[in-house]
Amino acid sequence: MSDRGPGGGQPGGKRSAARLAAVQALYEIEITGIPEDGILADFLARRWSVTETHGGDGGSSGAAATNEPLVAPDLAFLKELVRGAAERKADLDTSIQAAIAPDGTPLDRMEVVLRAILRLGAFELAARPDVDAATIIDEYVELTHAFYAGREPALVNGVLDRLARTLRGGGVHGAEKTAGAG
Repeated sequence: MSDRGPGGGQPGGKRSAARLAAVQALYEIEITGIPEDGILADFLARRWSVTETHGGDGGSSGAAATNEPLVAPDLAFLKELVRGAAERKADLDTSIQAAIAPDGTPLDRMEVVLRAILRLGAFELAARPDVDAATIIDEYVELTHAFYAGREPALVNGVLDRLARTLRGGGVHGAEKTAGAG
């Protein structure tokens, strides 16, 4: 995953890790009913201690050369994503449903992970104008590939692209309008 552009960071970096952790957190919130602050406290206290303990350059741990070290997420960004998506869930769901083709699957009938990905992407498009829309879309499409091998990445791409056009008034793939374009 890449975090290129303003506000994005480094490819495969802390923001990408935060997006993945946010998907996991929203999944857990929906499955367990535990409020976002409880889930975030768990993530911050226990889940990422493994990353911090075993991250880095891999050292002489004997790990296979193909194993990459875990990247600790940008914790402030993780909190922003989880809290924002949880607090704005109803509005995000309305926007997402409108962006799904009229004959598409209702959002509430989609798998929990797919809903989490769409909500986070929609939240980030709405709340983070400092991050390029194309970067956001690409990040969530790549995240979707981590969970699904079917048509879901294309669905995420299409829905987030439509949302970017609506929320940011842009052209293709959420690009900003340029003066004199037409």
